[in-house]
Amino acid sequence: MTIRPESTVSPVQTVTYRWPTAVTTDTPELLRWTGFGGALLLTAGAWAVSARAGGLALGVAIAGAGLVVLAWTLLGRTRPDAPWLRRTLAWWCGPLLVAPPLFSGDVFSYLAQGEVAAKGLDPNVVSPAVGASAEAVARVGVYWRETPSPYGPLFTAVERSITQVTGGDPVAGIVAYRLVAVLGLLLVVWAVPRLAAMTGVPERAALWLGVMNPLVLWHLIGGVHNDALMLGLMLSGTVIAFHALPELKWWPFTAGVVLIGLGAQVKLPALVALAVVGTALARRLGGGWVRFVAAGLGMVVAAVVVSVVTSLAGMSGFGWVQALGTPSKVNSWMAPTNWPGYLAGAVFGPESGQAMISSARIAGLVLILCGVAVVIDRQLRGRVSRVTALGMMMSLIVVLGPVIQPWYLLWAVLPLAACLPVGKWRTRVAVLAGVFALLVPPLAGNFAGRVPELIGAYVLGIALVGGAYLVLRRARVSVAQA
Repeated sequence: MTIRPESTVSPVQTVTYRWPTAVTTDTPELLRWTGFGGALLLTAGAWAVSARAGGLALGVAIAGAGLVVLAWTLLGRTRPDAPWLRRTLAWWCGPLLVAPPLFSGDVFSYLAQGEVAAKGLDPNVVSPAVGASAEAVARVGVYWRETPSPYGPLFTAVERSITQVTGGDPVAGIVAYRLVAVLGLLLVVWAVPRLAAMTGVPERAALWLGVMNPLVLWHLIGGVHNDALMLGLMLSGTVIAFHALPELKWWPFTAGVVLIGLGAQVKLPALVALAVVGTALARRLGGGWVRFVAAGLGMVVAAVVVSVVTSLAGMSGFGWVQALGTPSKVNSWMAPTNWPGYLAGAVFGPESGQAMISSARIAGLVLILCGVAVVIDRQLRGRVSRVTALGMMMSLIVVLGPVIQPWYLLWAVLPLAACLPVGKWRTRVAVLAGVFALLVPPLAGNFAGRVPELIGAYVLGIALVGGAYLVLRRARVSVAQA
């Protein structure tokens, strides 16, 4: 049939499948459904593992996680627009909303701490082993049963409310915490593109690296970590404060500062954003150290006021202040500051190793403070952007802090995704996120006596993902208009 130029026949899309040698930039739809299939496999495998189905189920879960990482990695070579990426994120999150807690059992600590708070006790002082029911304590990881909550008063209020609403039912409690995590993720999805617009980074690039990366899926949604709420409040507050600065709109600016302060009442690292916002305010007022000190004092006062109001309104008290060092009681093997201690312990014994860990942590804290001072100075002088300053400070805290968990990387990855241009540093951040996404098994637990099962599951998972990559490498979707 011949179509004349004046014809009113509507264009028709045809889809053909060819077999080239590489995945190309016109395959986003295929990658979307590959990632969705991976999320389904991860969820199904996780439920099967929970039902004690054995190493095969764990291998299926690992394969599902690998498929999502593969699809995400290859999407980085495509050019879908931002709305398409948001829809894809929703598809990938869908199966994880009904998965059991993944990669970590921290949500069971939240449930136990909520029981303690609901009884009128302070979970920052009273551990689950003392204040929660035996059933709740049994679900908490061994390391955290005797440990008080390290979280701020806002999250303690959330824990208490969820326990009171659900009556302590663990399934309903997990659903409620997932809803809180979804709220935090929505705030992140809103904030990251707006931060990227301030630095000239394309919205789709910021969404791909910052919001769609598997660490977000695994740990904010699958793992139900309260970092979702902390990051959502911190980043959205930062955006609101930055938008208020050009015309010095004090009420929106104050609202942004309050949101950041509330984020710090979930987890303290959110306070770093106040340092960035305060420095940006000092620059807007004309710069110089006098204005910087004045703005800094204003941020300190704001943080204290938000903390006091939150503690009193949430009936949490101030026990959280003495619990700030709780996470560092566990020696994290991922933290570089602990590596000298592990080496010393292997050579000279456990006591020498622990002494070295303590010394290295103090050195790490000093380096963090010095590094933050340097970044603030560079931001104040206009040598780095405010979004870049936030990413750099968070990176210092993650790398040099006493504890590193895979989801802690998101503290730095999200702001870095909004400021890093295309280049080697952006690639390194993406590689690091991909590696950490596969660093721990999908189901938390002690595999000390099940190493052969774990190895077999990883072999199966790698084989399935490798086969999927070969198929994707050959399958090419080309859309042509006739």
